[in-house]
Amino acid sequence: MATVALKGVKKRFGTVDVIHGIDMEIADGEFIVIVGPSGCGKSTLLRMVAGLETISEGEIQINGLRVNEKEPMDRDIAMVFQNYALYPHMSVRQNMAYGLKIARIPKPEIERKVAEAAKLLQLEPYLDRKPRELSGGQRQRVAMGRAIVRQPAVFLFDEPLSNLDAKLRVQMRLEIRELQSKLGITSLYVTHDQVEAMTMANRMIVMNGGVAEQIGTPLEVYERPRTLFAAQFIGSPSMNTVQGTAADGMVTLPGGAVLPCRSRHSGPVTVGIRPEHVHVDPNGPLALDVTLTEPLGATTLLHGKLKNGAELFTASLQGVHTTEQGTHSVQFSVPAEDIHLFDPATTLRLD
Repeated sequence: MATVALKGVKKRFGTVDVIHGIDMEIADGEFIVIVGPSGCGKSTLLRMVAGLETISEGEIQINGLRVNEKEPMDRDIAMVFQNYALYPHMSVRQNMAYGLKIARIPKPEIERKVAEAAKLLQLEPYLDRKPRELSGGQRQRVAMGRAIVRQPAVFLFDEPLSNLDAKLRVQMRLEIRELQSKLGITSLYVTHDQVEAMTMANRMIVMNGGVAEQIGTPLEVYERPRTLFAAQFIGSPSMNTVQGTAADGMVTLPGGAVLPCRSRHSGPVTVGIRPEHVHVDPNGPLALDVTLTEPLGATTLLHGKLKNGAELFTASLQGVHTTEQGTHSVQFSVPAEDIHLFDPATTLRLD
């Protein structure tokens, strides 16, 4: 078991800064998800923890010990890769045992650890098969089994589910989270999928352009996003944004609609409204000219533009709603507690 500390961690390639300084204390047994779009620096950050990338500035500690200069094999970590990285000519048993064999662990001990991991991962029927004879999910279990048998202090996952189909991704993320909780091993998990981040993380790091936009629990980031980027990246469909003017606990939108808000800020603002927080209200201040309806079964998405405004807007309504597209308007209201205000210049949260 281990704690991990990132202290002013920076990375540059030549004169280009790709990680701009990350500070975070990760508790023993915590599951941290690093989430963000492609090119934001999340995998680079993970590789620095692993020792696969050098650190340009700052310090990484594992269990209170500086590991900047330590080789990956000396950091007591195990990494699970996106492409599984299994040896095709070896059986499942041999793949799982290989790292222990290289470390010259006694054969009876290797057999015991492999058997325990195979039982935990439900791989016992497949121990003598080659990777090509397994499904994608089974290969991912083998990759995790190879990491588990080493009994590392820290697990590192680099987008391990991105090669799986949607249904299997859901199943595997539940299995990974349950497994990590059972083993209690400190874990860092990289993904670009915000649903994975929301459902798996104890806490998440929302990355953008090498900057940690926000560090917090999934619900903290969802309910009180620190920046406009964090607000729009976390949540599906993405948060609607409209430019407006705030004064005296109210915010006025370009089309003239006036909404209550909890902020006492005055001046120009970027207003954020999540699609799921709008409510159909015949007397509501917002009018949406619907141009497209997406019935999803449990919810219905209405897309269009706000009346007398140019902003594209999406509303997510519970249940099935049959509407004619492009021929009507729908009135909405939004509770004051669900109105988010951001500074148009800095994009930081105002309340």
